[in-house]
Amino acid sequence: QVQLVESGGGLVQAGGSLALSCAASGRTFGNYAMGWFRQAPGKEREFVAAINWSGRSTYYADSVKGRFTISRDNAKNTVYLQMNSLKPDDTAVYYCGARSSGSYYIGRDYDVWGQGTQVTVSS
Repeated sequence: QVQLVESGGGLVQAGGSLALSCAASGRTFGNYAMGWFRQAPGKEREFVAAINWSGRSTYYADSVKGRFTISRDNAKNTVYLQMNSLKPDDTAVYYCGARSSGSYYIGRDYDVWGQGTQVTVSS
């Protein structure tokens, strides 16, 4: 099973950009689909984006479509989330997860989670 560590969060003004990374340990990274979820204070964790094992298929929440891009580099055991045109509503803790089966969109179908990284967008 992989272990995941997110990085790249921080404070940014509305309209700005941030790039998140999620580094995985273990030799089975390429067997997993990967996803990004986020959780704002007082809200449930919600789906943001996901990518299949090869990187050829990607999936996005409507709220981030056209602004966020998920990608992966299996040689580096890393998945990325490029976030552009950030809005204050994007403020949350962002988590990456690894999934071997089930739905891309449902958090409980993910097998492993990272510790999260805070993203704060000021207005």
